[in-house]
Amino acid sequence: MKIEGQAALVTGGASGLGEATARELARLGAKVAVLDRNAALAEKVAADIGGVACACDITDTDSVTAALDKAAAAHGPARILMNVAGIGSAKRIVGKDGNPAPLEDFARVVNINLIGGYNMARLFAARCAKLDALPNGEKGVMLFTASVAAFDGQVGQQAYSASKGGLVGMTLPMARDLAQHAIRVCTVAPGLFATPLLLELPEAVQQSLAASIPFPPRLGQPSEFAELACHIVTNGHLNGEVIRLDGALRMAPR
Repeated sequence: MKIEGQAALVTGGASGLGEATARELARLGAKVAVLDRNAALAEKVAADIGGVACACDITDTDSVTAALDKAAAAHGPARILMNVAGIGSAKRIVGKDGNPAPLEDFARVVNINLIGGYNMARLFAARCAKLDALPNGEKGVMLFTASVAAFDGQVGQQAYSASKGGLVGMTLPMARDLAQHAIRVCTVAPGLFATPLLLELPEAVQQSLAASIPFPPRLGQPSEFAELACHIVTNGHLNGEVIRLDGALRMAPR
């Protein structure tokens, strides 16, 4: 699919990998809706790229519907969905105090990362399926953002790994499901990236993490994630695939 002129949605688009993706889509000529729970940051990014900001909680159907309606009113129906929104968590299943990890934490992470991603996908797909096909036969494309933790989860990452592993497991059956509607589905599983959250760590910790990556021995740049996300849109034969973007990193247990 040619990106130029298409309406695109980016969840988590106000910062980090989502922001980089929104900016790259806009650079390539897309009409971008920045969806994020942080409305103020979403407004800032949207203003920078000539897009529209939509306050959105991906776990809430009414919130997503309102965001999709606002984006469609501004740009027309979207054919591109970049699911980047998500949260992290690190809690050992049995804490140092001997108590079990709080179930609420596990449920919260899975609800946002996995169920929220599915909620966004199903509401987008239902609208996209009603569109006329483009000259190449497709109607739309969507991307999920997993993590290398889906495969190499570390100590304390049960909730995060389960949520990202769920996205990985959902990719192929969703691509098969939506094939009849000419909508492609792919997932990117990034490794260690220089996102605002990671850059808050001490410099020595950042250097140690970067040194664990075989090559190149540095943190990934959000622009590199964005480039791959946009390539998936333009490469019409990429479908049902999960792509690791990690410099050959395999995470140690801790």
